[in-house]
Amino acid sequence: MKSRSSWAEPYKIKMVELLKMTTLQQRKKAIAAAGYNTFLLKSEDVYIDLLTDSGTSAMSDIQWAGMMRGDEAYAGSRNYYNLEKAVKETYGYAYLVPTHQGRGAEHLISTILIKKGDIIPGNMYFTTTRLHQELAGGQFRDIIIDEAHDPASLHPFKGNVDLEKLEKLIRQHGAEKIPYVCIATTVNMAGGQPISIDNLRQVRELTARHGIRIIHDMTRVAENAYFIQQREPGYKRKSIARIVREICDLTDGATMSAKKDALVNIGGFLALNDWDVFEEARNLVVVYEGLHTYGGLAGRDMEAMAIGIRESIDQNHIHARVGQVEYLGQQLIDAGIPIVQPIGSHGVFLDASQILPHIPQDQFPAQTLAAHLYMDAGIRAMERGVVSAGRDPKTGKHRYPKLELVRLTIPRRVYTQAHMDVIAESVMRVYNRRSQIKGMKMVYEPTYLRFFQARFEPV
Repeated sequence: MKSRSSWAEPYKIKMVELLKMTTLQQRKKAIAAAGYNTFLLKSEDVYIDLLTDSGTSAMSDIQWAGMMRGDEAYAGSRNYYNLEKAVKETYGYAYLVPTHQGRGAEHLISTILIKKGDIIPGNMYFTTTRLHQELAGGQFRDIIIDEAHDPASLHPFKGNVDLEKLEKLIRQHGAEKIPYVCIATTVNMAGGQPISIDNLRQVRELTARHGIRIIHDMTRVAENAYFIQQREPGYKRKSIARIVREICDLTDGATMSAKKDALVNIGGFLALNDWDVFEEARNLVVVYEGLHTYGGLAGRDMEAMAIGIRESIDQNHIHARVGQVEYLGQQLIDAGIPIVQPIGSHGVFLDASQILPHIPQDQFPAQTLAAHLYMDAGIRAMERGVVSAGRDPKTGKHRYPKLELVRLTIPRRVYTQAHMDVIAESVMRVYNRRSQIKGMKMVYEPTYLRFFQARFEPV
């Protein structure tokens, strides 16, 4: 008989946070009060919180110890220099501008590089990234491979760029109208899907011929490196640290939400190799975030980030992190529930359009499914479909993405395998009564990033 090899989390629990257990009636009341938007639920009413992996990870004892070493000087904090060293050694970028989180870095780079009428190609949009590009006068263009828009495709690198799409944009608009290509590792809206080193290298060669920068959205770069290690020929024996550095070396700069890979509850940065762009960013950060040596962060936060960057590239950590997501995803696949495949890095993405095919997209099937998951077991998930896609700024009409998803996002080092079992069982229960579920209508819509604050009612 062949022996079976199990794995377990590479840490032990030192402290616990007690969770509130609720009844079905309490959850129905809570979700109605929240306008059927999981973002508007009170945290205390949530049992298992899968809304996001951003800022929700558990820090290590070493990170907490680092918090006690915070140098809260207004200028020149030693923690800034520790962070700068960690970024240079791990990622290789020459210059660092800390920001309060990733969207602070997105704002800076968009303001500096984008002119009105510019085109910014990217391997699928992300909500805040695209909005900053549009507010700066630019227009996003999707250049991801077609397989990324097919939840059932088993392509191992669905985050890859379609080089023909990129070349067509360059021919059509001219390189002077493309300030940079935005490359995400991994691609969130596609289901946490990675880009391959081979594809990124080809993108680098193409952009270099035309003098176009690559700006790297590196918020989950270590997770992308893990998939390269596992799936791409020639990388099986390379360390996560080495692959991460190889990815970064193929780009000109990066925006980082350290609330993901770097395992902190707040923080981010803009990293650059171009002195002129860095100089402008260093000036602008003082206006919008804080002095260039703290960027809206306390010294203790920068110290925790510096430590978290190094912890994020540990092989045992990243194997367990992605392994927990794969464990949940495989249970749902075995139960016949439609999800995005291959299973992504930071969460399992339910295919709401297949689970609720009777609900038209203008009745928000993903938003509806997320609300019913909460009512079933107190599990808070996130809509990633037509609500997140927003409206076209020119026509004012809904954007209708091909992917209508609910994201079950797994925070790092927070939940156990038993929690994954509870989540899977809840999804199965909702799936089994899917024919009884009706859609929703939007009754309040904010101007920007509506998925955060929109309110709904059952049809």
